[in-house]
Amino acid sequence: MSNNPYLPAMQEEVYHIPALLPQCLDALDIKPGGVYVDATFGGGGHSRAIVEQLDAQGHLYSFDQDEDAVQRAFEDSRFTIVYSNFRYLSNFMRYYKVDGVDGVLADLGVSFHHFDDADRGFSFRWSGPLDMRMNRKASMSAAQFLNTATEEKIADTLYLYGEIKSARKIAAEIVKEVRRAPIETVERFLQIVKPFVNPRQEKKELAMIFQAIRIEVNGELDALRSFLEQTARVIRPGGRLAIITYHSLEDRMVKNFMRSGNVEGKDNRDIFGRSEAPFKMLGSKPIVPADDEIERNPRSRSAKLRVAVRTGK
Repeated sequence: MSNNPYLPAMQEEVYHIPALLPQCLDALDIKPGGVYVDATFGGGGHSRAIVEQLDAQGHLYSFDQDEDAVQRAFEDSRFTIVYSNFRYLSNFMRYYKVDGVDGVLADLGVSFHHFDDADRGFSFRWSGPLDMRMNRKASMSAAQFLNTATEEKIADTLYLYGEIKSARKIAAEIVKEVRRAPIETVERFLQIVKPFVNPRQEKKELAMIFQAIRIEVNGELDALRSFLEQTARVIRPGGRLAIITYHSLEDRMVKNFMRSGNVEGKDNRDIFGRSEAPFKMLGSKPIVPADDEIERNPRSRSAKLRVAVRTGK
């Protein structure tokens, strides 16, 4: 029996509830005979819904770097699961001899399964090893990062990826504690960081700390940048790009890319003053869940869906 105070009364049996599902299907403007990519298979909810709208000529390629997710993939002649990070999107499209796709969807949220599996170490609610690797074959776990990184690197990670105001104080304490004994578990990590957390915002601030470490361990923002750049090469003119984000760092990158063609938001123009952006954003504001969806799926609360159409001929 765990003594972790964040342990819920009953662990959810569901692997993942797809966020903004009807809105995603509308955003992709699915053609029955089209070719699509779900860059984040997760629990398969979005993928199943997309496949249901395809005819025998249509096809969906879904990516996931997590072995657990891949093992849960369904079988269908219109569907292919790709066991890989979505940063290799264009490589695998060439491998499958796909010369262009009609739409790409990515849900950048972490699956329920990851948060609710104590052995994965993604959540402060569970007792267990401090892992956080999306791909279990990756060499660097969260514990290994904290035990080997410099104080400056840890502080930068907490500040840049978690917007933690006390990042430098926390980093100094982590390095001091590592000298005493390596950090291996969620419980030990919580003992170190909780004194620096506002008790009135404890869950929120702990979530931001864990988010920052997770982003660093998995190289999430570098992977997102690479993926976004490749979507411009694989999506056909008129095709759709639909991406769900859950925190401001990702959302800013996606918004900038859809508007300008780069994650920095630089407005590049040709010699005639025409924008070189490969996409046109549909709508100035993101699509967010309605109250009834948030009630059914509280974890969708921070979801933001942005949609763009590939320009050109």
